[in-house]
Amino acid sequence: MNDTSEPRWLDQAEMTAWLRLVAVNERLPGVLDQQLRRESGFTHFEYQVLAMLSDAPERTLRMTQLGLQTNATLPRLSHVVKRLEDRGLVERSVAPEDKRAINAALTDDGFAALAEAAPGHLASVRAHVFDPLSREQVLALSEALAAILTKVDPMGDAPQDRRATS
Repeated sequence: MNDTSEPRWLDQAEMTAWLRLVAVNERLPGVLDQQLRRESGFTHFEYQVLAMLSDAPERTLRMTQLGLQTNATLPRLSHVVKRLEDRGLVERSVAPEDKRAINAALTDDGFAALAEAAPGHLASVRAHVFDPLSREQVLALSEALAAILTKVDPMGDAPQDRRATS
């Protein structure tokens, strides 16, 4: 785009969709965080770290991969993993195949804590995200988000449901 070209302004439908996306992006994490803190003592980010580890083979991921899956910087992730480690929920160790890398592993206590927190978190996700939508809207939302993710996550590092066929 050069200095003399006019920007491609958003039309009314695009602006409405954009403002709604921004509002959900800003408000939903706080709603989910409140429920988790109240019922389980986890932040939403801590829950995501535990959930990503629980889905990994042997409940273990390299810190760099965990950072990609949780969209966290390594300093932020290291701080949170240290907190979880201090609670006995996660263990860190040198990766056996690469002594320069660090693995994070979900402990049995971490898995149990995640399993205990999951029903409340799932109820909150359902209540705030899926219950207000029809099945058609859920499918349309999934397709729309997939299209956006191809642009903002071209390497495909965002978490994905391994059960998905598309």
